[in-house]
Amino acid sequence: MKIILLSGGSGKRLWPLSNDIRSKQFLKLLKNEDGESESMVQRVYRQIRQTGIETDLVIATGKNQEDSIHSHLGDLIDIVLEPERRDTFPAIALASSYLYFEKNMDRDEAVIVLPVDPYAELAYFETIKSLQELIESDKAKIGLMGIKPTYPSAKYGYILTDKDTGLVKGFQEKPSEELAKSLIDDGAMWNGGVFAFKAGYIMDILKNYISFNSFEEVEEQYSVLPKISFDYEVIEKETSISMVEYTGIWKDLGTWNTLTEVMENMAIGKVVMSDSCDNTHVINELDIPVTVLGAKDMVIAASPDGILISDKHESSYLKEYVDGLSKRPMYEESGWGESKVLDYTDNEDGSSTLTKSISIKAGEWLQYQQHAVRDEIWTIIDGVGDIVIDDHVRNVRRGDVAYITKGQKHSIRAVTNMRLIEVQIGSEIVAEDVKELTWAWK
Repeated sequence: MKIILLSGGSGKRLWPLSNDIRSKQFLKLLKNEDGESESMVQRVYRQIRQTGIETDLVIATGKNQEDSIHSHLGDLIDIVLEPERRDTFPAIALASSYLYFEKNMDRDEAVIVLPVDPYAELAYFETIKSLQELIESDKAKIGLMGIKPTYPSAKYGYILTDKDTGLVKGFQEKPSEELAKSLIDDGAMWNGGVFAFKAGYIMDILKNYISFNSFEEVEEQYSVLPKISFDYEVIEKETSISMVEYTGIWKDLGTWNTLTEVMENMAIGKVVMSDSCDNTHVINELDIPVTVLGAKDMVIAASPDGILISDKHESSYLKEYVDGLSKRPMYEESGWGESKVLDYTDNEDGSSTLTKSISIKAGEWLQYQQHAVRDEIWTIIDGVGDIVIDDHVRNVRRGDVAYITKGQKHSIRAVTNMRLIEVQIGSEIVAEDVKELTWAWK
């Protein structure tokens, strides 16, 4: 058995903490068994290993999440990067080909695919073993995990089964609550997006679109694959589908009202709450205090991307209100540290100025790079490190300033934990104005 974790999405329903780079699975709002903060992706990975599943595991994701995954799970985790965003069918096909060619999978070995962010108990991951047994016993070509519904929800898809054969006979996407109740009465289960198949099965399907003999050849032809979900392209066309049932705790923590149900702390960050507050959660990532008095059934979240003040039930409808907001992520997390946008200004002369606070972990460094249309000023606020500008290295510490003009190659390495203020000034301040270069630190 091999496992593919799907990591995607921007998590706009958890704005302002989530953005296009820091999706919901990277928010450290949960607690592990030792009471330490952990993210959804850390929780799922920990639970898989706690279940005793020590098989090869790969995360399929886009380039914008690579640094965050390494930051949360370490540098040794296997990641397959989509060359471009093309939905779940090509992403799963690419990750499967990686496992097949690079991890030497047998054609009859089971591949288990699951989301990176479900909230469930350990029995959920024990059920994955049942999926493996189902597929490798040849009882069906595709195995699904059906989650026993706890109420008639209109938010989830449903798996419909034949009571006589036990095989899956169809699906119902997000029905009305009335129809959902009828489906549950007939034995329908929630579709949690967990499924399994043999490695040879997906490789044979992939051959319908491209010719290949290696993972690299699949990767090179990625843009040829249809931009469609795995559900529509494979599962709904297959007739040999069976299901295993999971009856334990399961939640989709995709909205603030569901996420706050499992958060242990009512307040995170610089927060003062009065005793008159009731069923209210406050998360503050800013350096300024947030004071809340008498709030009931509310979620309040503040980050560099914005501030949310919402009734918990109404927070389910957040996405439509934030779709049109700025696309520039104001907070970014990486394997080397984190950065926060402090200010952005359009100047009278047509130039723009962007100010960032950047924290770099000891022993880490920023990518050696140069810019075509902007200058940068680095002011060291704390820590000790080395700066390289046009291949010249010098030591810097608190109070030092470095001026980097457009075209100059530059990087910084932290000897101790460092914090610096970066001011970008140019005719354009865009993420594309970065040419990555190579520098070997000694």
